[in-house]
Amino acid sequence: MRKVVISVSLAGALAAAAGAWALAAEPVVLAPAPALDAPLAKGRGTATVILSGGCFWGMQDVFQHVNGVTEAISGYTGGAADTAHYEIVSTGTTRQAESLEITYDPSVITYGTLLRIFVSVAANPTELNYQGPDHGPQYRSMIWVENPEQRRIAVAYLRQLDAAHTFDAPIVTQVATAMPFYPAEAYHQNFATLHPDSPYIAMIDAPKITALAERFPTLYHATPTQVRVASYR
Repeated sequence: MRKVVISVSLAGALAAAAGAWALAAEPVVLAPAPALDAPLAKGRGTATVILSGGCFWGMQDVFQHVNGVTEAISGYTGGAADTAHYEIVSTGTTRQAESLEITYDPSVITYGTLLRIFVSVAANPTELNYQGPDHGPQYRSMIWVENPEQRRIAVAYLRQLDAAHTFDAPIVTQVATAMPFYPAEAYHQNFATLHPDSPYIAMIDAPKITALAERFPTLYHATPTQVRVASYR
């Protein structure tokens, strides 16, 4: 199923109801910090993490407001290169997942902290093959690990959250070995920033930015770090 498109004529009413909808539909949970995490690096550097957690518009918007994240690219992973196109991925038959490739400075923010933001703000780890109103395997929740350290931290963190019953339902987010990442079409990049009046953004994604600022005030910055759209197809 393609992500829900809401009539512009309903924009005012839906925007007014956005906060109440978000609270009713998604648990308000601040997950604890990971018990197992990599320490902050001693010097500046670059690392990447690939996460899938529903519509990449909202995922990108959240991480573009996080200190230490230098780039967040919407895209697809999990399937073959020739299926990495929005219209095909939207059929739900490609094994692709709408995803985000996050580049960050490990001297500013840790891998485990990025996962904490992921489950607390960006996505609901208890929803299987959907996120909010968007249904289909292309919206599944995944942590794509690129090395043994990422796997060790990700697996330990999900087990920690389940053991503590942090959420009201079992966690269904999966950990898998990273596959090739394919940047999404240019019109998907920076979508929330470029279209803040879109009813979908106002209703589904804007409350996530509010939650990020409230739950992670020291990691939030108001001006999003955008990708250069001209670089993408």
